[in-house]
Amino acid sequence: MSAEVHDQTAATVPDRQEGSGHPPGGDRRPARPLAALAIAMFKGFLRDRMTLFWAVAFPLMFLGLFGGIFVDQGSDETTIVRVGDVAVLQDLPPEVAKTLDITSSTSLDAALEKLSAGDVDAVVTQRDGQVDVRYSAVDPVLAGRVQGIFGGLVNAANLRLAQVTPELTLRTQQVEDDSLEQIQYVTPSLLGWAVSMSAVFGAALNLVMWRKNGVLRRLRLAPVPTRSIVLARVGTSMVVALVQAAIFIGLGVALFGLTLTGWWLLSVPLLVAGTLAFLSIGMLAGAVSRTEEGAAGLGNAVVLPMAFLSGSFFPLDGAPGWLRAVSQALPLKHLNDGMLDVMVRGQGPSAIVVPILILLAFAAVFAAIAAKLFRWDA
Repeated sequence: MSAEVHDQTAATVPDRQEGSGHPPGGDRRPARPLAALAIAMFKGFLRDRMTLFWAVAFPLMFLGLFGGIFVDQGSDETTIVRVGDVAVLQDLPPEVAKTLDITSSTSLDAALEKLSAGDVDAVVTQRDGQVDVRYSAVDPVLAGRVQGIFGGLVNAANLRLAQVTPELTLRTQQVEDDSLEQIQYVTPSLLGWAVSMSAVFGAALNLVMWRKNGVLRRLRLAPVPTRSIVLARVGTSMVVALVQAAIFIGLGVALFGLTLTGWWLLSVPLLVAGTLAFLSIGMLAGAVSRTEEGAAGLGNAVVLPMAFLSGSFFPLDGAPGWLRAVSQALPLKHLNDGMLDVMVRGQGPSAIVVPILILLAFAAVFAAIAAKLFRWDA
């Protein structure tokens, strides 16, 4: 927080009379200092351009990046060049044909040049009973899809040639609405990361700067209950988190075609619980740090690895089992999963019970440790 914010916060704290535990005039109501502190903290957040950048603009850059990647992806077709006659690509079932973009070529060399340049996904030739499929291993996911497609086509052709009627058939169906876009999976996770970063850095840096600038000492001597200071910080972080959610969801709907389920408002209590958890982590980081640089470094050491290990940027489905187990011990993982359930998968109130309990448990544990290590003076 800048020096201007320090001055405004200090200006809201009246001087305590010597030997008196209450402000002059006998006003014992805690609501006034609580409101003054909360307003000063929120104004400080709005006036600090660097805080605004890291809390709002920086996460939105990632939303724009992922949104730009996914919103115009179009159909998920596999582009194939057929050189000569390829029997397995004739009379394709409709469900297979709609996933393939097949073109023909008379030159194998020209087709392979397109494959090497990344313009097509596979080149297929067939001579007698041999089907040759050439693909690039640069994209392992695409390579696996190409092999799976042609493995199924060859097996189906062999069954037809053997005049064998398959006894089993396969039907797949997406459980979500057909309009679901990939951006809907990304938005809840990026929002969780933004909230965690804002709460951790806001609490840690403010605590260190207030200690160094003497604001904490003045607050301690002023007729302001400690609970008012804590509640003002918590309230400010809650408002910031809700503002972040409104911006993320609003831009997601307006610009990237984000579609919300009927239970999306259940993300609000999840954000409240998540903010408490990350705020307590930030308070702990601020309690043990002596400089702003140390607090920022400690915040980065906590938030950035946690974001990667919690699936904020990419899913962990293909990660090793031990890594997925580690992610379950991180609060951001439970916040991301809970918001995904209510915002994308359409699950009801039961989906947020366990994540909220886990987040509140994290908040209680880290807040207790932070209170134990808290120092009023540098």
